[in-house]
Amino acid sequence: MRRWWVLALLLLALVGLQVKLWWGEGGLGEARALDVRVSAQRAENARSQQRNDALSAEVEDLKSGAAAVEDRARSELGMIKPGETFYRVVEPAKVGARRVEKALDTPAPEPQP
Repeated sequence: MRRWWVLALLLLALVGLQVKLWWGEGGLGEARALDVRVSAQRAENARSQQRNDALSAEVEDLKSGAAAVEDRARSELGMIKPGETFYRVVEPAKVGARRVEKALDTPAPEPQP
């Protein structure tokens, strides 16, 4: 009779541990959720690392290459070299182009005295 109580107590302890393992705090459900979060964070870290690598390469290019600095100054700041002539080509908008042409063809009204 005593053996059955020990066996029942051990079986009850085993069931309690299994419940804690499967559904308790820090159990398998939380472990799986953490695995998903870790995978998502690793993917985000990889994207950030690629961006950082690209920015580092751009910084190195700007530090070492005068052509890169010149290209950036021309495109972003609109700078030109001494002696160059800057030409801006402006195409009229499709909708307002006819209105602009009509406005240019018609003389301005004379002011009334």
